[in-house]
Amino acid sequence: MDDTSVLVTGGAGFLGSHLCDRLVAAGHDVLCIDNFYTGSRRNVAHLLGKANFELSRHDVTFPLYVEVDRIFNLACPASPVHYQFDPVQTTKTSVHGAINMLGLAKRVKARLLQASTSEVYGDPEIHPQREDYWGRVNPIGTRSCYDEGKRCAETLMFDYHRQHALEIKVVRIFNTYGPRMHPNDGRVVSNFIVQALKGDEITIYGDGQQTRSFCYVDDLIEGMLRMMDSPAEFVGPVNIGNPGEFTMLELAELVLKLTGSRSKLIFKPLPADDPKQRCPDIGLAGEKLGWAPTVALEDGLKPTIAYFKGVLGV
Repeated sequence: MDDTSVLVTGGAGFLGSHLCDRLVAAGHDVLCIDNFYTGSRRNVAHLLGKANFELSRHDVTFPLYVEVDRIFNLACPASPVHYQFDPVQTTKTSVHGAINMLGLAKRVKARLLQASTSEVYGDPEIHPQREDYWGRVNPIGTRSCYDEGKRCAETLMFDYHRQHALEIKVVRIFNTYGPRMHPNDGRVVSNFIVQALKGDEITIYGDGQQTRSFCYVDDLIEGMLRMMDSPAEFVGPVNIGNPGEFTMLELAELVLKLTGSRSKLIFKPLPADDPKQRCPDIGLAGEKLGWAPTVALEDGLKPTIAYFKGVLGV
């Protein structure tokens, strides 16, 4: 990607702020927009003095009129705690947001990357999940605002691509962790770390044998950038995640070891529609992007724990 003007929606969020870091460092003119529902100025405060960075409060459910060459559409609350708080707005953010960014991309002839999610696979019947699997999603459950919103956004991306020859890129993001995660987002990595650092009981849902794969944020951002720069004919969707699979019990034990915490484990019922397995097949990302994750879970947890120590003041 040559020196270009880049729009990042949701740019003050966890992933968006790390993406802005990379884009600014590469010399691009970056316009970061966020409505600060889950994002924070704190995440991008270190960029505010840069000549090639601009921050603006804006909600993607409303049209945006700017001139840019590339668009990364990351705007949407991505953890159950946040997206279930206002499920109607979550669906609007995914669907209206996609429509508005597609309209902008069409008007200015920009290339658009959509941050989709592994949640489009729902509670999968195949393992690991490949991009050609259509998913098993409950359309009327408590998670549906996010799952179906992201599925509809993908539909819109591909219809604009077919109908208007728009340059699109679709990445399906699997569980990602790292510094700048929201401490109260309800995700398992931040939950376990915060509980361990506070000395609270560590909450495990179900029997702790359900699995997730955890990708460190730096690896994820590298995958997104490679996808944006890939040849126009490769539109995706492509899985970006770490196929290393861990049970919730294994993750809890690792967090306890790295924090030195004496917190006890407690078990609670599994939430509705919570997938029992989630693991990406990343063969396509390796073939088309030459991408694979490089950061092991223990190595990524150390800076993540250090970040949360600073946030919590412990």
